[in-house]
Amino acid sequence: MSKLLGLILLFIRLSWQQDPLNNFCRRWGHQTAVIDEKLWIDGGQVNWTPFASNPQNVSNTWLLYNDLSNDSSLGMPQLHATNYKNATIPDVTGGILWEDNINKRFYLYGGEYLNDGLSPSAVNLWSFDAIYNYWVSFGAPSVTAQISGVSYAGHVAVSEVGQGFALGGWMSNATVPNWSGGPVASSALIKYDMGSNTWTNNSGPDSTPRAEGAMVYIPASDHGLLIYFGGVTAPYYNSSIIESPMDTIYVYDITSSKWYSQTATGDIPADRRRFCAGATWAQDKSSYNIYIYGGLGFGANSTGFDDLYILSLPSFTWIKWYEGTTPSSFHHSMTCNVVNNAQMLVIGGTFPASDQCDSSNVWGTHNVDMGKVSGNMWEIFKPNLTTYNVPPEIISVVGGSTLGGATATAPAAGFQSQDLSVYFTEHASAAVRTATRAIPTTTSTNTSSSSSKLSSGAIAGIAVGGAVFLLALLLGGCCLVRRYRRRRLPQQPPAAYPAPDYSALSQTPQSPYTPGGHYQQYQAPVPVQQHYQLPAVVPVELAGNHYQLDPTKNSGIQQLSAEQQATYQDWQGSPTSSPPPQHISPSQSVRSPHPSLHSPHPSYFTPVDSNSNTMYSSPGSAISPAPTYSSAQRQTRKPVPPPNQTYYSP
Repeated sequence: MSKLLGLILLFIRLSWQQDPLNNFCRRWGHQTAVIDEKLWIDGGQVNWTPFASNPQNVSNTWLLYNDLSNDSSLGMPQLHATNYKNATIPDVTGGILWEDNINKRFYLYGGEYLNDGLSPSAVNLWSFDAIYNYWVSFGAPSVTAQISGVSYAGHVAVSEVGQGFALGGWMSNATVPNWSGGPVASSALIKYDMGSNTWTNNSGPDSTPRAEGAMVYIPASDHGLLIYFGGVTAPYYNSSIIESPMDTIYVYDITSSKWYSQTATGDIPADRRRFCAGATWAQDKSSYNIYIYGGLGFGANSTGFDDLYILSLPSFTWIKWYEGTTPSSFHHSMTCNVVNNAQMLVIGGTFPASDQCDSSNVWGTHNVDMGKVSGNMWEIFKPNLTTYNVPPEIISVVGGSTLGGATATAPAAGFQSQDLSVYFTEHASAAVRTATRAIPTTTSTNTSSSSSKLSSGAIAGIAVGGAVFLLALLLGGCCLVRRYRRRRLPQQPPAAYPAPDYSALSQTPQSPYTPGGHYQQYQAPVPVQQHYQLPAVVPVELAGNHYQLDPTKNSGIQQLSAEQQATYQDWQGSPTSSPPPQHISPSQSVRSPHPSLHSPHPSYFTPVDSNSNTMYSSPGSAISPAPTYSSAQRQTRKPVPPPNQTYYSP
């Protein structure tokens, strides 16, 4: 009887859980990856709407994706929530997703264990198969590699060479098991080879520990260059941090494994951390243009930024593109993903100066037209926009035309290393990398089960009806037990319950943000290094103790042995065949907030279509120019003084 009661309570608990689409307020500290026509969102922190009734910061336990293939009446890609993730896969904040667009999978590395009641474990690389929608463990790095978990590292994946990179990042009791003492930044460049499943711990540009900067890839030199800038350094191995100047640009040549430093000029952005960046390039690769957005500042800029800057290479010139001046729009800890070299989707972020939600009707999704084709930089997302045109603001600085032909091909004061002058005359020409398994012709529409759309009212009705039904089932079970134990008692008729009320107020989603293309002239402050006291656990948002443990999740995924890994790489699956049984995530247990494929959808689900394993899809409305945001107070394991935060505008 106790087991039955526990099961019933679990289902009731699930019926009361928040809907990750219809109850969305904002998200931050998540990790993202683009594979084909899906932008995957994992982990991070979320707040539910209405914010006044839901001030807790909660770990996002759902694996979600934006559909990049279709136009939406919202003007932004439709978001879907899936049941592809169970309790053995950690829900982390400030982690990394390295995407492999050749083998159609991504890898989860690092991040902070905050709200799931679990302590950080030794590094165990998890990978999600984006074709057959399941997770598999690729095991831990070898002991000799000396790889530790980190959070908020500068990172990038390069599918062309099958490698993922992470520079710096924080090591703490939220990322490393049995860690004692305060957080410490790393100075290493971690490299993961996707083909051989091997790790390398390399040196960074110097021996200085650093974190919270941004890293991108550009296809110059033989196999490409990595560009890193911004964030903080922690040279004293304690709680003091120093801003890393935005005019200091670090360049890593993948072929030679060498680091270089180059000073940038132009309209240099104020120093910042926890911003996001994305790179694209002219059609003739005469200029490589790195777009950055927002971030958390220092000192007088501690509330952060709502701005767009472009770093154009090889001239190493900063160009200011847009500046928002409303403090309530300043934010940080968002993600940037470039789609088809032409658009950059900015997702999420936390806002220290506002308690409004982040464009709830588009789930905190905003889009940058990197070529300003329509005349606006902030634009609706266009699935068919696949060509990058150099915008006029870049042309006016580096010369050429929308197609390329830049005439500024070196920094104003020359390269600080002649190697760089050579690298930027070369275009990456790595051998074409082939998949290690059979890839279906079409991967973006692969699904494994069916579902249907439900309205918000239906969801609420199912929730009420489900709860009443389960209570009735509980009472009926009690009656059966009593009848069994007391056979001489007359049989009692079952109690009658009123029909559930299926009426529910549907939420009116808030408008997405579509700022205009104008901006005010801005004089960048002269970079001055200052020391700042790092909070006890980094990185943090506003302090507090309102963590809310997420509902329990399922467990039990096998880890691949060496033999199994070889089997996996050799497996030639067809589009309709099932993956090898030993690699499939097990069905969900009583800890999972995500229901099993064999159990009814919880009442808060909004299923999508009959050919999808997606569990939510929120109906939308037409886009509107008025933005709405809110700033949730992200919680840490210990009460800490409020750090400086940021909030952004789109």
